[in-house]
Amino acid sequence: MNRRNYALVTGAYWAFTITDGALRMLVLLYFNGLGYSPVALAFLFLAYEFMGIVTNLLGGWVGSRTGLGITLRAGLALQVVALIALTFQQVSWAEWVSVVFVMAVQALSGIAKDLTKMSSKSAVKFVAGSEDGALFRLVAILTGSKNALKGVGFFIGAALLASIGFDAALWVLASLVAVALAAVMLLLNEDIGKSKRKAPLRSILTKSAGVNRLAAARIFLFASRDIWFVVALPVFLETELDWSFYGIGGFLAAWIIGYGAVQSIAPRILRSSDSDVDAARTWSLALGVVAGAIAGFVAADIAVTAAIVVGLIVFGIVFAVNSSLHSYLILAYADDDAVATDVGFYYSANAVGRLVGTLLSGLLYLWGGLPVALWGATAFVAITWLLTLRLPDLDDSPAPATSDTISSPRRLL
Repeated sequence: MNRRNYALVTGAYWAFTITDGALRMLVLLYFNGLGYSPVALAFLFLAYEFMGIVTNLLGGWVGSRTGLGITLRAGLALQVVALIALTFQQVSWAEWVSVVFVMAVQALSGIAKDLTKMSSKSAVKFVAGSEDGALFRLVAILTGSKNALKGVGFFIGAALLASIGFDAALWVLASLVAVALAAVMLLLNEDIGKSKRKAPLRSILTKSAGVNRLAAARIFLFASRDIWFVVALPVFLETELDWSFYGIGGFLAAWIIGYGAVQSIAPRILRSSDSDVDAARTWSLALGVVAGAIAGFVAADIAVTAAIVVGLIVFGIVFAVNSSLHSYLILAYADDDAVATDVGFYYSANAVGRLVGTLLSGLLYLWGGLPVALWGATAFVAITWLLTLRLPDLDDSPAPATSDTISSPRRLL
């Protein structure tokens, strides 16, 4: 195993992940404090999510042709540019000017995020070596740490805003990414992951029924989370429950960290399942029940704070299991000859869900507050469950693309 390259790739991804989470909290809380409406806040993130769709579709194809070292450097460099560019925003600007400017900068950050994520996760395959089980172990470390660090980033963003202000916080985050970029520029092998065979652009599309149906389910699953998570919940906690920046950032950070922890133990939770497709159906139905219960309590004004805190913790646990099941099933459905493009297509669908959820988070909160946003989340989970009913059995789909180290979700996740 090339330990130096693995350390470089992982360290760069960690640095980026912290700044990505921190930037989301900075932008959300800062512009909410300036009096921007929930819809305006949602629009600030739309270009970020949209560029995730495009970058996921094209990023893997570009990386295979140019080398992952180049796409990783590009992702880190774009994040530095985006963070510094945001410091030029002025309070005196008209709201629509600020919204357009921030959307454009967030588009750069969205490209940066998915270039960095795609490059880091793909590069692990090329640095793991031939040691038995090395690839599985290293991917687990990289993926398992990602959500925890993004949660840390949420808290850091809120804390920096409260302590040193918006512009200074952006410079701190830009400096962190710049250090990671300098290390990668100096030490990482530029040719890592460069394919000898030039795949055509049309290879980014998939024709697999299993992948298409799972991608559709993924859209509604992640939209159901972001409908309440992106705008509605943080704004509600600040304006209705009078939580501090530290309280909001701490709660969202703890939720993300806990979500990642549950993902890491999902194999134990799923150990008794007879069918992974059946498990996906069962757990999506359970998520719908949880979402409906939270929405009912909040709408009826019954123990609202407890319903939100406890209810969303339970939602996060069940959501994490659903997400983990999907992460296995995409590999099970993927064609042996087109794993990268099938997975890219799938994560593009994930970005579509985040885009839809982000927009609806602002719209539904404006129309009816947090209860309407939670009912919207419940409806989207119900659609997810209906889509899982159409998933083909694994026996009817292409075999997983790698060795027996990923032959079941108990060993994959």
